Amino acid sequence: MAAKVLTVEAAKAAKIEVVENGKYSQVIHDTVTALRANRRSGTASVKTKATVNGSGAKPWRQKGTGRARAGYKSSPVWVGGGVVFGPHPRDYSKKVAKSVKKLALRKALSERIKSGDVFIVDEFAIKEPKTKQFAAAIALITEEPKTLVVSAAFDKNTYLSARNVQPAQLITASEVNTEQLLNFRKIVITNDGLAQIADRLAK
Repeated sequence: MAAKVLTVEAAKAAKIEVVENGKYSQVIHDTVTALRANRRSGTASVKTKATVNGSGAKPWRQKGTGRARAGYKSSPVWVGGGVVFGPHPRDYSKKVAKSVKKLALRKALSERIKSGDVFIVDEFAIKEPKTKQFAAAIALITEEPKTLVVSAAFDKNTYLSARNVQPAQLITASEVNTEQLLNFRKIVITNDGLAQIADRLAK
């Protein structure tokens, strides 16, 4: 499984438009923020003094007991009472334009290419579903275990051999996003995966 570093010239030859200046950092921030926000379930919820299950009776009379006046047992200052300003179900999702997502993907890939962190291989396939074989295949390319492998498609054996290697991840070229390109220390892309990414960025 011969691998070589993907250079800027080779990326351009593969019809990848490389961003060579420092522009478009904001689009990466907006895209990654939206990706993370969209993963939030927004289901956290607490009970207020109005929704706590309990009697509405006054605990004791207003005057004459020597204790502080109290009107209800669900008061937030009491143990078991309601929560003030606690979380309630909400939608955290953010919308990002398709053009912004595409630009962020191009910018992120360009930065990783310029840093020399992207390797190109003809194909990436494991013959048997064994973790040891997957780890050995990654070691032939890079010593960095936190590696993202991108291809147009993977066979079943390759998926099975990679599932127990937590630092590494397999992702198809049609699904890879900006956050993944930035999270992993090294990126391995097959020739067909690179062609598919080029098609995504060209549309």
